[in-house]
Amino acid sequence: MSVQENVRLDEQFIATWSSHDADRAVALLSDDAVWEDVVSPERMRNKAAIRQYIQSWFTAFPDMTAAVKNRVVTDDQVACEVEFTGTNTGPLQMGAGTPSIPATGKRVTGRGTYFLRIRNGKIAEAHSYPDVLGLMMQLGLVPPPKG
Repeated sequence: MSVQENVRLDEQFIATWSSHDADRAVALLSDDAVWEDVVSPERMRNKAAIRQYIQSWFTAFPDMTAAVKNRVVTDDQVACEVEFTGTNTGPLQMGAGTPSIPATGKRVTGRGTYFLRIRNGKIAEAHSYPDVLGLMMQLGLVPPPKG
């Protein structure tokens, strides 16, 4: 794939987060896609698990909008710094097998990075690194650092 095609794929992927379209996000994945998230205890190894993970963010932040802040693209990879805003009005599940956190009603600006490996025009592998500590502080679940 060309760099331009991979940029378009990533733009489509980010758009699914702002439109809360988990089905469209999963459609951008290869059939054998895997996803690793720093918070999830295990790799997600199928589209159903990945869809559940993505949908959990939409459930927690139903008004979420996402924006790319920085992006580096090659012919088979995308590295992205992303920012989202949203109000936590639903339970938050950070990963499969992790306990659900009740809604706080607080508006947040979340940040993170992700890395995608592209194969045949689809996302074959994703690694995500949300700023969980920053998010937990904004939600009032962890005290801010003193000083």
